[in-house]
Amino acid sequence: MTLYLKYRSQTIDELDLESVREQLKKIVASGNIPHGLLFSGPKGSGKTSAARILAKIINCERRTKDDEPCNKCQSCLEIARGNNLDVIEIDAASNRGIDDIRSLKENIMLAPSRSSKKIYIVDEAHMLTLEASNAFLKTLEEPPEHVIFILATTEPLKLPETVRSRLVSISFQKGTEPEIERQLTRGAKGEKIEIEKDAIKKIAKIADGSFRDAIKAFEQTVLSGNKKISGDLVDKFVFTQSTFKVEDFTEIIQKKNAAQILAFIKKLVDEGISTKTVIDSLIEESRARILEGDSIHLIELLIEARGRLKDSFIAELPLEIALVKYCSGNTKIEEKSMKSEVKTENRSSKIDQTSTPKEVIHFNRQTSINSDVWAKILVNAKAKNTTIEALLRAAEPLGYDGHSLTLGVYYKFHKERLEALPNKRTLEEVITGIFGNPVEVVYTLTEKKQEPKIEPILPVGEASLTDAKDNDIISAAKEIFGQ
Repeated sequence: MTLYLKYRSQTIDELDLESVREQLKKIVASGNIPHGLLFSGPKGSGKTSAARILAKIINCERRTKDDEPCNKCQSCLEIARGNNLDVIEIDAASNRGIDDIRSLKENIMLAPSRSSKKIYIVDEAHMLTLEASNAFLKTLEEPPEHVIFILATTEPLKLPETVRSRLVSISFQKGTEPEIERQLTRGAKGEKIEIEKDAIKKIAKIADGSFRDAIKAFEQTVLSGNKKISGDLVDKFVFTQSTFKVEDFTEIIQKKNAAQILAFIKKLVDEGISTKTVIDSLIEESRARILEGDSIHLIELLIEARGRLKDSFIAELPLEIALVKYCSGNTKIEEKSMKSEVKTENRSSKIDQTSTPKEVIHFNRQTSINSDVWAKILVNAKAKNTTIEALLRAAEPLGYDGHSLTLGVYYKFHKERLEALPNKRTLEEVITGIFGNPVEVVYTLTEKKQEPKIEPILPVGEASLTDAKDNDIISAAKEIFGQ
């Protein structure tokens, strides 16, 4: 068993985040546990552990005098092992569709098999589709008396406001150095290992506030067989074990290929390497090259990203944004043979349409979007979500200022659906991928032009997405509702 599982918190008092301990103790002491809770915060901050502890407290056969789970009764032991029939853990990333939620709604009507409450722990709750979230909302509004929901997510803002408003929210933050020290001390004591203060500080820096990453780094040094962990030992068995080579990443960044950069960042995240460590290493490396190219501009972007880490639910997002900005602001453009018309704020002129080798399109400020670009948005949106593409048929681009793309929508219903957070985020991701820099989409109601006609270039034999008949609101509605 890994040390992270071995020393996973089993009571509220063992949770390392002080603010979470206090909130959960108040909820339990009140004797009135809400039917729905939302645990939100970065990865490795203890959300799932806290959910299991609360489940144990609710169904414990003999709580302690401090309202903690006894961790000895059959219910507590089963929950700890993950085989309690009345505590159901659902990974929303794999069970995100409306059919999964319909199945859940049917099952929750069944009474608990043995416990007083049936508890559903929904991990990665933000991954639920919009339709699934709406179906789930009905259950949250009128839940059976015997059911409690605990939703865990790293991205609470991706959940519809209607869902969030029906849940009692508990915010999990990154661990502070004293809180991580508390966790590591508990682990070291259990393994009968002495750990120096300097080692704790270094592990805390590597972990970037993640309790999970901290205990993993601690485990690497334990596997070395040493009974005393020093700062030098951390350097030897943690830093040298990382596959991250800042020189390699810097070379990739200098090529200014956004797709390669984002893929490399994902690889680092998957390997558990701290975003903070990556940024600090890049700053140091860029500082050594400060007389080369535009290293100063890169350092400025990295410093800005580092400052945003604390408030980011997605740890790597500030770094991704910084490096995409670096690419899009300086990428050399290869000229395309095709020219098209674009309108500037005060005049119309012909310009060469250009793109990077990855088909990233760049625009000047205050330009309108030509038909080829709009067609590309429709095609890419359909690949992500056919409903969004159908809604976009009742819309047209009005202008782009370098940061925001304004879309005029012909019908209020379509505008409201496009503004729904999951749809809005998906479309912004699609457009960001095309434009090569972060883009916010702004919607406004507008009158439909007399004869809107957009003809994307498609493979031979493939029908156009925007034929006149497809622009008809009835046809679009059929696609939206799957009828």
